[in-house]
This record gives sequence, structure tokens and C-alpha cells, in this order.
Amino acid sequence: MIVTTTNNIEGRVVSQYLGVISSEVIIGANIFKDILGGLRDVFGGRSGTYERVMEEAKENAIRELQDKARALGADAILGVDLDFETVGGGGTMLMVSASGTAVRLLS
Repeated sequence: MIVTTTNNIEGRVVSQYLGVISSEVIIGANIFKDILGGLRDVFGGRSGTYERVMEEAKENAIRELQDKARALGADAILGVDLDFETVGGGGTMLMVSASGTAVRLLS
């Protein structure tokens, strides 16, 4: 499945727009405690532990988006947008939201 932030795919023609799809992944407070506990790996102001957790959350949101697109019979997702927000009391959780347009492409 092609997943892109652009509104078209060079050399491909959209045959059908199947609709806007979205997914959300929330990382709970325990993850943040683990991250804070793992700050020993911070070097040069970066935390490899935190970056890995963020990357995993992003990948899970995109994977869920792809699953929804496949269920609609899509070949691609156009205009993908990723948002990261803190949620919950005191911002103790992180939410990653992904959205895009599921489409079918001409063969």
C-alpha cells in the first residue's frame, strides 16, 4: 500500500476516492515513567528511548490507517497528516493521530 503526505502520486491516476480515514494511538503514563527512567541514554540532549517510543506510536497509527484503508479496498492513502498531542490529566498521555484519504488507483 502506498502511503504519502502528498495529494497525488506521480505517474498514477486515482480512479476512486473512498473517503477520509483516521486512527489514534495513545501511550499511557506508564510509558512516560519508563521513558523518564531510561533518560540515562540521553546524549547531546536527545533521548533514544523517547524517540523509539514516539516512532513506535507513529508506526502503529500508520499501520492502523493502512488496515482501515485495506478494509475499504484502497490501494493508497493520500494526504497523510500526523499529529502529536498530550492528553489526560496533567498531560500524562501522548496521542498520535493519523488521517488521510483512502483511494483506488488505476492499474
